[in-house]
Amino acid sequence: MKQYSIGSRVSQTTYGAGTITLANEYHTVIDFDEHGSHTFATRVVHLEPSYTTAPERPKRARRKTAARV
Repeated sequence: MKQYSIGSRVSQTTYGAGTITLANEYHTVIDFDEHGSHTFATRVVHLEPSYTTAPERPKRARRKTAARV
């Protein structure tokens, strides 16, 4: 079982390429390019290194605050 670090690009057979956002001995969370974020049990997930670059994510707009009177 290979331990991947946060920010590593990986590929999983069902969901494709993604970026690891959390990894510890129990859980691995991957933000997939086309399928969003998924959590896996670290001991059973099968991952391969991916050499694709992460797609550009749109910036989230900040919430507007109410005008002070």
